Amino acid sequence: MWLAAIQLVSGRNWQDNREQIAAELALLPRERPLLVLLPENFALFGERQGYLDGAETIGEGPIQQQLAEWARDYGIWLVAGAMPTTIAGSDHIHTSTLVFDPSGERKGHYHKIHLFDVDVADNHGRYRESETFSPGEEPVLVDSPFGPLGLSICYDLRFPELYRRLACAGARVLLVPAAFTAVTGEAHWEPLLRARAIENQCYLVAANQGGTHETGRQTWGHSMVIDPWGRVLASLDSGRGTVLAPLDQGLVDELQRTMPVLHHARLL
Repeated sequence: MWLAAIQLVSGRNWQDNREQIAAELALLPRERPLLVLLPENFALFGERQGYLDGAETIGEGPIQQQLAEWARDYGIWLVAGAMPTTIAGSDHIHTSTLVFDPSGERKGHYHKIHLFDVDVADNHGRYRESETFSPGEEPVLVDSPFGPLGLSICYDLRFPELYRRLACAGARVLLVPAAFTAVTGEAHWEPLLRARAIENQCYLVAANQGGTHETGRQTWGHSMVIDPWGRVLASLDSGRGTVLAPLDQGLVDELQRTMPVLHHARLL
């Protein structure tokens, strides 16, 4: 079993981003089963109006149709990191992860719970996701051949209670699609990722945006796959590309048997 994260430098236009993704998918190895994670904003990376105009209803739309086709054509589990999805009767939208199996069937979706309303010392400065997005309300696990997949998006990474809930519910692979800024990423990205993998004894796959975008925003990159002991198995510093590493279910079982931290936890 293999885990992969595709790193992009997405822009405002879906067709241009689609070509970036297609080029990476065409280079995938032949090994299966294979899980492939796309980053946050893989389809659209821009401003508020662009997200509103490009949002799709869950289960409908050309972006989701393409994702299903890719999953089916390549025979992969494709986790579409995060894209804008509509909320009936609202002027806000969700940012959502969608999971497709190798038949192209959507097996689940997750709406980002924690919204990035912060000030960062970069050339963008002010981030207020709540002006465009509404938060999700529930953690989500999706069953797969890799074990249950624990879904999250970007800023969620700073909230360990979400990952502990996913681990206690049985997650064995944690997924973190992101568009982490260069400033916050340099300071905190890898330490937070490794901590979430170690404390929950799960594999972790993180797909980040990785460069300077049309909007002038700068993202950190360093997409990676981490094992339950906290070892970085594969990583990519910047630019477009794919990282790949094997998943060893026996390692998860061994760690949970020899160091049963979830069983020992007393404040759950």
